[in-house]
Amino acid sequence: MKKISENISYKEATYSETAKRLGISNKPKKEHIENMELIAEKIFQPLRKWVDHPIRINSFYRSEELNSRINGASSTSDHLTGLAIDITSMGKKTNLEMLHYIKDHLDFDVLINEYPNEEGEPKWIHVSWNKKKNRKQVLEIKRKGRYYTYTGECKSCK
Repeated sequence: MKKISENISYKEATYSETAKRLGISNKPKKEHIENMELIAEKIFQPLRKWVDHPIRINSFYRSEELNSRINGASSTSDHLTGLAIDITSMGKKTNLEMLHYIKDHLDFDVLINEYPNEEGEPKWIHVSWNKKKNRKQVLEIKRKGRYYTYTGECKSCK
């Protein structure tokens, strides 16, 4: 079985229920796989070691066709190059604890607290890597009706 890293299978990194349902190919090119291996090495594996339990990958690589079929997905998404990963805790550590660990201990480009509840607990975490220079930008996204709002201030990230 192909592996992106010690704890990420190729299948897990490229799986999409939407792609499966619509018959869309979600096969990365060699350069995308190299990017996926890089973000796994720099962010996912250190985080996985710290939490000491499985982490669900909600979304990793997305083909252009798949990305365009996902409502609201950015045409400049780092998922298109394999340099972004959306994750959810599957153990004792919460998503908020993982978010804080990434923010305080790892290098990253953009870290997003996705749809936090009243206590600031994210539904999931988005984190990306930039091969040139990571900005360590921390954002929060909220939804009001049909509209999404990114804020430069993540209240629960402090």
